[in-house]
Amino acid sequence: MIRRIAVAALLVTAFSGLTYSLVAQQPAAPAGRGEGRGRGGNTPPPLFFKEAWQIVGPAHAFAPGENVLTNANLELKLYGPSAAAADPDKRIWISTPPINIWTGMTTTPSAATLRDKENYVDLSGLAKIRWITRASGFHVVHPVVKLADGTYLIGEHADANTSGFLESEFIVSTQRWMKLDIERVVVKGTYGPGQEASAWVRDGVDLSKVDEVGFADLIPGSGHGAGGYVNVASFEVYGKPVKR
Repeated sequence: MIRRIAVAALLVTAFSGLTYSLVAQQPAAPAGRGEGRGRGGNTPPPLFFKEAWQIVGPAHAFAPGENVLTNANLELKLYGPSAAAADPDKRIWISTPPINIWTGMTTTPSAATLRDKENYVDLSGLAKIRWITRASGFHVVHPVVKLADGTYLIGEHADANTSGFLESEFIVSTQRWMKLDIERVVVKGTYGPGQEASAWVRDGVDLSKVDEVGFADLIPGSGHGAGGYVNVASFEVYGKPVKR
């Protein structure tokens, strides 16, 4: 009986030693790795800029040289034939409330972008756009970027909040893109291998150095009152600055 107890004790001791040895040989967890799903290092980039617009007086068409920006580091670019129309009732407007850019008076597709005077922005990875938008009719708000090489692209993301001004956000790098003829604000491209007419950019898009960020309305406005248009109020871009 005593011999059996002694043998059992030796087996327990040997098993405990083997378990300790195996645990001790396991590699240490990499520094910075969290306990949840995913790895560390996927930190969202900081706010690159925010623009909420400013207006003096009632809603009106943009006047030549008018400054509607609250951020002195930014430049506003307006695109499309309507942006330079001689008749104010055919141009892009600054409207309220809340203060926003309104496309209801345009007679052509239109776009507006913001450009930081000192930096490009890296919109790769988890970079995102957050905006407050409203749309009427079949109009939708699409993101627009101008790359450092001068290429203009329009993204597939589309917001059409008809119930009122709503805040939304999206990751820029998850977009599919089409090339944009910025003078007319219309998409352009080539047929695919099977003659499909999608016109998506197939070669990949380098978002590591973006010159301008904004939005487009690909449908002309319907004029005064309710009808067809988009409103874009507060506009935020989250990305890493890249010196010009």
